[in-house]
Amino acid sequence: MRHQKKQNVRLSSRVKSFPMKTLLSPGDRNEILDRLAKVHPDSQPCWGTMSAHQMVCHLSDSFRASLNEKYVSSSSTFLKRTLLRWVALWGPLPWPRGVKTRPEMDQQQGGTPPAEFASDLETLRILLERFCTSEGEFAPHAMLGQMSRTERMRHAYLHMDHHLRQFGA
Repeated sequence: MRHQKKQNVRLSSRVKSFPMKTLLSPGDRNEILDRLAKVHPDSQPCWGTMSAHQMVCHLSDSFRASLNEKYVSSSSTFLKRTLLRWVALWGPLPWPRGVKTRPEMDQQQGGTPPAEFASDLETLRILLERFCTSEGEFAPHAMLGQMSRTERMRHAYLHMDHHLRQFGA
């Protein structure tokens, strides 16, 4: 039994953890901004039906909802607030494609309609900065419920990463 404990310690000390990207990290935030700069109005999606311009407005809406500036109907359940939240935030796999968003976040339903690409992109950058520097409590997420600041920053990084990958950025 003693030998088994020593072996477990040795094995666990060899396992390297990988850093979890988050908007709390200035480096990760800059990476997202650099990737965002690679998206253009004519960027084509690798999957899905949203245009690049709709994606920019969708991400802006997600920050507005987090900052409690946009109402989003809840679809939260106990399972979503527990298991799904953990898997979405800390699981090792990229988010799946094609997950339906709430109607208020869908650019073809109740989401903010695209206006002028450069202006909408600048609005997204401003909202991202406001989100990252906000010191108040964030509004509950429509599916995942109330989250800590650490969870919200991780979620926002993953959400942006998901849609930037959607457009090859």
